[in-house]
Amino acid sequence: MADAVVVGAGPNGLVAANMLADAGWDVLVLEAQPEPGGAVRSDRGVHPDYVSDLCSAFYPLGVASPVIRALDLERYGLRWKHAPAVLAHPLPDGRSALLERDPGATAASLDALGAGDGDAWLRLSGLWEEMGDAVLRALFTPFPPVRAALPLALSARRAGGLRVLRSLLAPVRTLGEQEFAGPGGPLLLAGSALHTDMFPESTGGSIFGWLLAMIGQRHGWPVPEGGAGELTAALVRRLEARGGRVRCDAPVASVIVRDGRALGVRTASGEPVRAAKAVLADVSAPALYGGLVAWSDLPGSLRADMRRFTWDHATFKVDWALTGPIPWTSPDAARAGTVHLSPGMDAMTDYSGQIATGRVPSEPFALLGQMTTADPARSPAGTESVWAYTHVPHKVKGDAGPDGITGAWDERERDAMARRVEDVIERFAPGFRDRVAARRVIAPPAFAEHDANLVNGALNGGTAMVHQQLVFRPVPGLGRAETPVAGLYLASASAHPGGGVHGGCGANAARAALAHASPAGRVLTPALRSLTTLLAP
Repeated sequence: MADAVVVGAGPNGLVAANMLADAGWDVLVLEAQPEPGGAVRSDRGVHPDYVSDLCSAFYPLGVASPVIRALDLERYGLRWKHAPAVLAHPLPDGRSALLERDPGATAASLDALGAGDGDAWLRLSGLWEEMGDAVLRALFTPFPPVRAALPLALSARRAGGLRVLRSLLAPVRTLGEQEFAGPGGPLLLAGSALHTDMFPESTGGSIFGWLLAMIGQRHGWPVPEGGAGELTAALVRRLEARGGRVRCDAPVASVIVRDGRALGVRTASGEPVRAAKAVLADVSAPALYGGLVAWSDLPGSLRADMRRFTWDHATFKVDWALTGPIPWTSPDAARAGTVHLSPGMDAMTDYSGQIATGRVPSEPFALLGQMTTADPARSPAGTESVWAYTHVPHKVKGDAGPDGITGAWDERERDAMARRVEDVIERFAPGFRDRVAARRVIAPPAFAEHDANLVNGALNGGTAMVHQQLVFRPVPGLGRAETPVAGLYLASASAHPGGGVHGGCGANAARAALAHASPAGRVLTPALRSLTTLLAP
């Protein structure tokens, strides 16, 4: 028995476990995989001399998150490393838009691409200086952000009030066209927004693009020294120092529910594990509702809501071990940890439209990570550990390219799509292929082999679109970690505030469990459950 059982040792599950252990709870984390970490893991599977990150790699939200910062993981071995520049978006003519940690340097890069664009960028940076801290406090606290709401409202009013809100709610294409003369600023913002499943024309895309870009400018987009798995290792070490336990190779088959309350879990081997106070599920909403918890223990309306649950896009990823640095046409691209590859905004719209209509993009928008540039420990001196990923439809209806990809993702289709991604890199870095010593291809179905939450490589636990955020995440309700089952809390990226390695979803679940276990919480729990039912009957 434990006070709390956490299902899943991904970053949210480990953050939740740490917070409960800090409160003096006895915490047991059960993980299905042979090692903890979920999407935050690394290996030497591409080449024995190269460290490769399996899924996630750069952690701007992690280094900016008040939740992660409060855990003081540096005391447990975590070391952040930064590339010389944060982000580059090279252009076909060899120039490049460059995001740096110095706003003035970023502005100079954009001025070279469009007269006056440096000043436009500094205006957006000024908004962040005014609002950024309040935005982060509001983002990473339970919804509604009661304590953070007033400071956020005051800072937004000082920054321009409704006019600022209108700009940030606009599609990122619209914001780019209104603020900039040249291509650089719009591409930095749009590429950042495309880390989600937002299109350049999606309402609210500007918020995501602005948020990630400004966090990068303030905090960088760092990587853990030695590999993504070092972030996980620090979380585990911290938890174990407080008496918490992590059991791997222990998949959970079901949550044990009696009289509307979670009493514990049952593992796939049939072992019951009692939770005296709470069960926290760092699993996707579809895996929890109707999966670990039977529909007979849930309200009928939830089943109908879950039929409308929307995943974010599927992902196709390639890792490479290179014998030398990428031979970029643009020198600035060689300085950046992350490189966005697309010839322009229209191409990004075409790519997004092809995904929306179920077609594999003919010209993939590729997000590329130069890991040795960011962290020299990743590969031998003079070489580079590199990955790139792009999005594809979950259900492939056709191929906008020439290869007849059907979504079977057999060896032929994996190789064809990997060549398509390499073609994109080759156009910006002729000779790239000549430096490939080894390659690993991860097609959409393979992501779930590493982490069951990553269905077809949906990295964000569900779409980032407005219709599935805040009070709509994962279904209409209060936008909180509580579930219809007392003592059971959703701790994954399917809950508010959503995708990204920031720990906010796990922290919200831990706060909810602690609150409901208190004397006041035991009184208020029935009222909260009634209110949830009233708002989402």
